[in-house]
Amino acid sequence: MSDLPERSPEEVVRDFHRLYYSNDKRTFRNTFWLGKPSAKCPLDLWVYQEILFDRRPDLIVECGTYFGGTAHFLACMCDLVDNGRVITIDVRERQPHRRPRHPRIEYRTGSSTAPETVTGVEAAVQQGDRVMVILDSNHRKDHVLAELQAYAPLVTPGDYLVVEDTNVNGHPVRADHGPGPMEAVDEFLAGNDEFSIDESREKFFMTFNPRGYLRRAE
Repeated sequence: MSDLPERSPEEVVRDFHRLYYSNDKRTFRNTFWLGKPSAKCPLDLWVYQEILFDRRPDLIVECGTYFGGTAHFLACMCDLVDNGRVITIDVRERQPHRRPRHPRIEYRTGSSTAPETVTGVEAAVQQGDRVMVILDSNHRKDHVLAELQAYAPLVTPGDYLVVEDTNVNGHPVRADHGPGPMEAVDEFLAGNDEFSIDESREKFFMTFNPRGYLRRAE
């Protein structure tokens, strides 16, 4: 018998999460979709393709483009299910000549919470569209909460509003971050009964988005 103390699954996952996150140049910052960087946990990308197959959204709004790898992944998944388009927003263009080009992707530049940005996205929603939103821009609590308040009304019943990187500020990584996405989710849900956390989307144990898969009631 081992003399090592027994550890709970939660402790094992927490420690692996911290190891994975702290070695970012080897792990999530070294993750690519068709050659383009997508700084995501691959387990979350797999969950995204399951959501897209299950829900078949007509429009996916992504706040936080970075280099466009995730937008390209989402567009390719839309190809596979033969439905959907992506509007991806970033406050600045990072190497625009290297961004992946795809007929389903529309790049927009501006603050995700600026009134003109939100109004522009609202105008892009066509009658009858099923809409999914992914928040992955500035991770400070106030900004994420403003995004939640701005984009939640666009999400159609039964579809998802995903808040990424709720793992920071000690959940369980980056304890020095300060209030961030997790705290924004908690405040948002305290005042909104239309959305709830879909824990079934955390089935792979480790996710960068704990409590961040929010689904609108049907």
